[in-house]
Amino acid sequence: MREKTTKKDSGRKKLAKDCPSCEKNSVVRDYKRNIEICDNCGRIVKEDIKDRGPEWRAFDQKQRDEKSRGGPPSTETIHDKGLSTQIDYKNRDAKGNKLSPERRRKVYRLRKWHKRGRVTDSKDRNLAFSLSEINRMSSQLGLSKNVQEIASKIYRKAVERGLIRGRSMEGCASAALYAACREADVPRTLEEVTKASRVDKSEIRKTYRFLSRELDIHLSPTDPVRYVARFGSELGISGETRVKAIEIIRKAQEKKLTSGKSPTGTAAAAIYIAALEVGERKTQRETAEAADVTEVTIRNRYKEMVEELNFQIDA
Repeated sequence: MREKTTKKDSGRKKLAKDCPSCEKNSVVRDYKRNIEICDNCGRIVKEDIKDRGPEWRAFDQKQRDEKSRGGPPSTETIHDKGLSTQIDYKNRDAKGNKLSPERRRKVYRLRKWHKRGRVTDSKDRNLAFSLSEINRMSSQLGLSKNVQEIASKIYRKAVERGLIRGRSMEGCASAALYAACREADVPRTLEEVTKASRVDKSEIRKTYRFLSRELDIHLSPTDPVRYVARFGSELGISGETRVKAIEIIRKAQEKKLTSGKSPTGTAAAAIYIAALEVGERKTQRETAEAADVTEVTIRNRYKEMVEELNFQIDA
């Protein structure tokens, strides 16, 4: 379907596309969260979108007219920031012909020593391993390049200050990625990061607190509203139910019911209450599985909200 830009704000672009739920022309592409979402009902129409921007860079009108290609920009996600050359693994010459066995052996030796030359000391080895680990986890979690850049920058700061010494590189990389998700307002829970990581939850939490303290990272608590769209899409609830869930969360925040509580548990309980009110009944087990929390958590948050906000719900 042809896309038409009508609005651009905070990394969003409106598309000439109808929402399959509310059938309104209100689908926007959110580059920050790497999704296409309906502005009207909140349904996530498409995830893991690709960047379809130009492959060329232009710094003035002349270059813009010529569309000259200047190579990729520097990036924090590669240990040498992507400024070095690479030898391809295809074993073919410039014309696409296969290399002879003798020349293939020479290219293999060149490739091996070139790779060794790029990683010169322990710091480079640390960055090469950890940044590739961040790239792997980002891909598994469906995170955008922006979040990966932030995580790589946090990890580089930790290496420069010597905070990684004596700690697991995988744990520090996972903690940096979790911090980047929170900084970029991309809703990913600690449990989701743990599933993509090779270390346990307690180590990531402990390392995250350590890095936040040492690097002076001040992050506000995650807003439970940010989880409503994603959990709602997994449960298949309507836009009306999602709007109702957001209203419930806002009322709970006014009454200070969300202080010190898990944002995912709060969002799941609000969706459960909203579904009961609207008539789209979902079981506590279904809601808990979508939010990756326990049924006990949903029951506790449900009781608190129903009692404090005076909801009249027929069980």
